[in-house]
Amino acid sequence: MSKLSHIDAKGDARMVDVSDKAVTSRHAIAEGFISMQPETLALVEKGEAKKGDVLAAARIAGIMAAKRTHELIPLCHPLAITKATVDFELSHQPTGIRVTSQVKVSGQTGVEMEALTAVSIACLTLYDMLKAADKGMTIAGVRLLEKEGGKSGAYKAGARPAGG
Repeated sequence: MSKLSHIDAKGDARMVDVSDKAVTSRHAIAEGFISMQPETLALVEKGEAKKGDVLAAARIAGIMAAKRTHELIPLCHPLAITKATVDFELSHQPTGIRVTSQVKVSGQTGVEMEALTAVSIACLTLYDMLKAADKGMTIAGVRLLEKEGGKSGAYKAGARPAGG
């Protein structure tokens, strides 16, 4: 296993010093899936959820979360994000919503955590907006799909079935 960059020689947690790294274009894409009952998905499709436009609320929450990742995840650097998107794909098989996020930056460190945080918070917001109709919803499959930029190069995840 490679040495973890957030652990020093004594085993203590530390923030990685990126001051000597080159500023490069970096991006990351993440996904997650929130499964729900067909009746709950129908509320989203028809725009009839009691709390209003659940997709708009989840999109804004996810983008805000990407911008504030450094406040939520210890040792993350604050970044001047240049792009953050959150998108939704409604699915009837399996029943639920696939959430994807893309985050971009020109900087000295990557945005994988920002993309993952955006997806996680968007899924949690969907749960909050729909829990009156369906407390049995589950969030699964939050993962990094791809990333580019930086010393470690590009990464692309293998295929995984929706909802898994």
